Amino acid sequence: MRFCQALLGAAPRDWPTIAAAAEAAGFDSVAVSDHVVYPSYLSSKYPYTPDGTPLFSPDEDWPDPWVAIGAMSSVTSTLRFLTNVYVLPLRNPFVVAKAVGTAAHLSDGRVGLGIGAGWMAEEFELLEQPFARRGARMDEMLEVLRGLWAGGMVEHHGEFYDFDPVEMRPAPPGPVPVYVGGHSPAAFRRAARLGDGWLGVHYPVDELVAHCRTLQQAREDAGTADRPFEIIASPLAAPAGDLLEQLAAEGVTTILTSAWMASGVNAPETAQAIELVGAFGERFVR
Repeated sequence: MRFCQALLGAAPRDWPTIAAAAEAAGFDSVAVSDHVVYPSYLSSKYPYTPDGTPLFSPDEDWPDPWVAIGAMSSVTSTLRFLTNVYVLPLRNPFVVAKAVGTAAHLSDGRVGLGIGAGWMAEEFELLEQPFARRGARMDEMLEVLRGLWAGGMVEHHGEFYDFDPVEMRPAPPGPVPVYVGGHSPAAFRRAARLGDGWLGVHYPVDELVAHCRTLQQAREDAGTADRPFEIIASPLAAPAGDLLEQLAAEGVTTILTSAWMASGVNAPETAQAIELVGAFGERFVR
């Protein structure tokens, strides 16, 4: 079982130092979250709380994931980086392909793209991207991204994007894995059809197991069950031996966690974050 440390809550200026500590503690990867702006007036409902109120506030920092990943990759050598999650249809696919491809190139392939369809309609409006049919557009975006990342000339003629041959450089050293977030039926189908894995957060163990089985069925229905597939997830339980064995049997490959939030700390100072990451690694990872 691998472990991924979520960086939300720690000061972004200190992320490179914390990332180096996570690598030393045995973590496989770190995860960064994504929003561009937080509107002063928000009518969209957050889908992961009962009353639709977001779990974060406007005064929290949301650095650009790819700038942050570039900084962290320069002070680490084996640590991987993923987004949890990147709102893909909020962006132009060429801009995404360039940012992710460059980060993958500079880090020697240590980048994974965790994606979601997004829920904040106000953010889409501000970035001048249509909120309607964002799921279908995201599906086509994945085809565009993978074509651009492959290197060489590529053209695309689809419903949402249409362009003659172009080449984008530098290309990643290999395929960039894509992890689909969300627990709607559409998200499970998308992960099974188009993803290299699924990314889920904050589930009771029984619910997580049920999602793993739903994913397995979706992969069988899509004819992709024989392909490699990662499940990166956050069980609401301590990652002890018996639980890890149970989740591994259900297909979970990585535990997404937060060493400081697991200790009841939401916004640690750097020294505290490093200490808690090291203690978590000693207790669970190693």
